[in-house]
Amino acid sequence: ELFRRGQPLDEAVWDKLMLEISTRNYAKAVRQFAESYGIEKSAVSEHFVRVSRRKVRELLERDLSQYRLCAIYLDGIEFKGQHMLVALGVRQDGQKVVLGLRQGGSENAVVASELLRDLSERGVDFSQPRLYVVDGAKALLKALRQHAGEQALVQRCQLHKRRNVVGHLTEEYREEVDRKMAAAYAMSSTADAKRALEKLHRELQELNPSAARSLAEGMDETLTVHRLPLEGWLRRMLATTNPIESAFSVVDTVSRRVKCWKRGDHLERWVGPVAQVNFRRIKGYRDLPRFLAALENLKPKPPAAQARAA
Repeated sequence: ELFRRGQPLDEAVWDKLMLEISTRNYAKAVRQFAESYGIEKSAVSEHFVRVSRRKVRELLERDLSQYRLCAIYLDGIEFKGQHMLVALGVRQDGQKVVLGLRQGGSENAVVASELLRDLSERGVDFSQPRLYVVDGAKALLKALRQHAGEQALVQRCQLHKRRNVVGHLTEEYREEVDRKMAAAYAMSSTADAKRALEKLHRELQELNPSAARSLAEGMDETLTVHRLPLEGWLRRMLATTNPIESAFSVVDTVSRRVKCWKRGDHLERWVGPVAQVNFRRIKGYRDLPRFLAALENLKPKPPAAQARAA
């Protein structure tokens, strides 16, 4: 039903645009919508601006203490010529939720620290054990350590690491090196994966020292998921920041008919609310109980329990 009885017009416009803006029937759908409910087609955009501003305000101001988060993805994405730093949470039931975002010139420490401070002020308890999946940017890692501590459980994105390493190589070697890295990360054993990466590191030292240094930097943190009771889809989903990239691909699809990107909150209004349209639970969510049990074991024990254990 195009317009539900009692539903605000702004919400009806939002729902229609989210469903139809990327289809061949976009123009026809909006025209029929406007004619059916007595509004000019040009006014559709006014309703969308109003509802998208409200939605992004709700997203950026809502209380986050209501969410029991077992993992947080942090990654910076280039979108329409702007840099967006995004925090995407995974609840203990596997549902994904956009926690916050910041628009900045680059993935720098100031932007990263402001985003994490905002999450803390809105209820994210960084003292609780969880997995942080990050792209490996030094500024982001520094800000994360400042808020979650040096002992925070960090998984560096394996896909970013592969891109960084092969980026140092000439075309003739890229495919082979990327294949070897992918094969290493696909191994179930931590020891086997590390041996394969160390072997590749020795090969790269002879081929391209810069690529070798890139592989060695943070290597252990790319294998964090191997040391946890994770397997199958859940391990693959927590090994990279792909869920953030997937969310942005939705934004890109839905906004592809926007021809002119303006200053101000135009980008923010599209990215924040649209990114979480049709969010599903993370793949492999049925395996979360073992992961949650492992996180529970990471919690510091009270003094009395420590004394009994001794």
